[in-house]
Amino acid sequence: MNEEAIDNLPLIQGDGLGRESIKRTGNVWSAMAHIITGVIGAGVLSLAWSVAQLGWIVGPLAILLFAVTTLISTFLLSDCYRYPHPENGNERSPSYMVAVGRYLGEIREKVCGVLVYASLYGTTTAYIITSATSFR
Repeated sequence: MNEEAIDNLPLIQGDGLGRESIKRTGNVWSAMAHIITGVIGAGVLSLAWSVAQLGWIVGPLAILLFAVTTLISTFLLSDCYRYPHPENGNERSPSYMVAVGRYLGEIREKVCGVLVYASLYGTTTAYIITSATSFR
């Protein structure tokens, strides 16, 4: 597809799965609220203890390492939101699994789905065990 054809594409043509486009009603404030609630989660409550266990040198370095990892992951996910091009793509990926399927194929989409669900299962189990031991 040449540059002129890309420039003439409408920005939204549905989600790429044959469904009608979803009316988006969010604004900057609602996006900031979702980001803040995602960042200030249960993990922040144990951050001071974790840094204390690692020490004054390794603790802040670990925080910086995780911050850089989060930044890179955010850039990668935002580049995969539109398909086939991050800025001029006419198909939106409505979920993480759809984006994985479009870029990596059906088999890797299933493998990624199994890994995501295993991670969610493990996290849920850890929260249940932690909350159960704190009730004693």
